Amino acid sequence: MGADTRKGICNPIDRYQTLRLKESLSTPFQYILACKELSFILKNAYSKFPKNLQSLIFLDTLFAFSLLPEMQTQSAISAANSLLQSAEFALPKQKRATAVTEHKQAVVASKRKIKAKQEEEGIIPLPQDVLIHIFSFLDMQSLVSASAVCRSWNVAASDDHLWEFLYAIYYCGSGNVCPNGMATGVGIDWRCAFKIAYKGTCYRKFKSYRGYCSSCCSVVWLSSNRCANKSNIKDGSNHQIKPISRQQIVEFILDGFLVSESSSDSDSDPEDVSMLKLWAYPRKIG
Repeated sequence: MGADTRKGICNPIDRYQTLRLKESLSTPFQYILACKELSFILKNAYSKFPKNLQSLIFLDTLFAFSLLPEMQTQSAISAANSLLQSAEFALPKQKRATAVTEHKQAVVASKRKIKAKQEEEGIIPLPQDVLIHIFSFLDMQSLVSASAVCRSWNVAASDDHLWEFLYAIYYCGSGNVCPNGMATGVGIDWRCAFKIAYKGTCYRKFKSYRGYCSSCCSVVWLSSNRCANKSNIKDGSNHQIKPISRQQIVEFILDGFLVSESSSDSDSDPEDVSMLKLWAYPRKIG
């Protein structure tokens, strides 16, 4: 990321709050990613933070567990389990016991909700257009995972408009730029085009799903190639953002600036490495 990028906010707790993790935990399609980020922060930097920031991170951890019953997916449970492991590693004895209790109650409540939903009779599948609309709010990894759930989800998740939108976000920076210089919408299999581009990219950039805008000194979710701060929208500016790792997020909270990383994977995630395997799931079944 080049030279150190200095941050205007000098307080670690203020820098942490700019990450908006609590807000992200409350958003179902960001819950898993927010849990992973919080887990990494807990495990790698909790002991280095001031007491007031430690207390805030602890409360956010309990908040994440309390939301688990509303997520009702195995992936969410797995993310919460990883967060618990980091909490057990980083937290002092009393707080660790509180976190374990909160997690246990959340998992029990979540499994009961899932079971009740499975036993519910007369469930009507959502129409394809509704599924596609819902999937339009998902990030790339979540969309690929959704395609492996069942037949109807696979068909909806393969919708060309979804993949055209993702291709523009990750590789074009503009909806008018297309693979091989072709015009928008002219016989392009956008899912296949994204797959090819993804395989040809160093996919470390997708690991944290976060980006840093050096213009306004903010860390944002990497849902687009542009800074999403409301202040920039008002003045009409679009600040370019660069992908950053979870380790760089920790450095941002601690020191207020980002340092270029080496090519090593300090925050490698086995799930990221296996992402390409998900493409093997058939595009349409039957």
